[in-house]
Amino acid sequence: MSRPPAPGTPRWLSTPARVGYVLAVPLLGLLNQYLGFLAMIAAIVLVWKDSPWQKAAKVAATIAATALLGAVLPDPPEDGGSDPVARTETAIPSPTPTPTPSRERPSPPPPAPADYRGLPLDEAREKAEAASFGVDEHNASDDGRSIMMRMNWTVCFQKTGWTSSGTKTIDFGAVRTGAPCPETDGAAVPWPRMPDLARKTWKTARARILALDAVPEHHLRADTAYGNDWLPDEGEYEDWRVCTTDPAKGGDVTVDTWVTVGLTDPANGCPEPDSEPDRGHAVDLPDRDDDGDPDYRDPYPDDPDRTTTMPNGLPDHSDDDSSDGDSHGGGWNCPRTRWC
Repeated sequence: MSRPPAPGTPRWLSTPARVGYVLAVPLLGLLNQYLGFLAMIAAIVLVWKDSPWQKAAKVAATIAATALLGAVLPDPPEDGGSDPVARTETAIPSPTPTPTPSRERPSPPPPAPADYRGLPLDEAREKAEAASFGVDEHNASDDGRSIMMRMNWTVCFQKTGWTSSGTKTIDFGAVRTGAPCPETDGAAVPWPRMPDLARKTWKTARARILALDAVPEHHLRADTAYGNDWLPDEGEYEDWRVCTTDPAKGGDVTVDTWVTVGLTDPANGCPEPDSEPDRGHAVDLPDRDDDGDPDYRDPYPDDPDRTTTMPNGLPDHSDDDSSDGDSHGGGWNCPRTRWC
């Protein structure tokens, strides 16, 4: 049973009054949600302060008042624009963010120029300057030569960029015209090497050397492998055989190289490899009569008076007409020579 109110206690603080107040005051939330919330707190304090209720009844009354207040409160607006609480929260100034140090603006990507590779250096420079590039150049090989006469150099590499003042630049890496480009900028030039041409015909050897694309035709010459031999007229030694080459087999063939090919008639073999070094001159073919003609050319290799140029011998001085000074040679003046 409930305990009667103490003497002098107002009737509105009696137990029934407290119950009615606890359950009714939250209805004020229909009028104003904040007024209802404050009234509910006051009602719960009355229930728990000096109330003869058992603890379970107090808990039940508190839960009921809270649930009733929650049921009568209006739903919060979706956009939060009319919610006073939201307005209060947004009114609180947010802390000013600490400024982060500014980063340096990244450089723009290099401009994309035309592809000038393969052009003569002077022509590439002219085209790049016309496209508003600042132009620089360097030797793209490792030989350390300075670039002279740009028309004789060819562009292998190009690299673009910007100057600090905002000018677009291009740097050309070039090699001398006729030289192959290195694999990378600044590497060695991969010069072609002299092939093995031993016993090949002059026609074949000439074609293979010019196919290297490093030797101009005027830098290629044929010569005889023997000192006392000579080449026939041009076009008449196409089938002569190669004995030697300079540079030798495997040597670099550069744009400055003059290539000499030593040839011999197919009727002859080549000089022995070890027969030249200590002599200082080319090896001679056999010449039995010592008239300057190698035996294979000499129509009479045992007759010194009959040579290639005079296969019928020297002029005959025994003719009766020799004294007439005619064209038979009687008037030759050749004392103390083998011709008279």
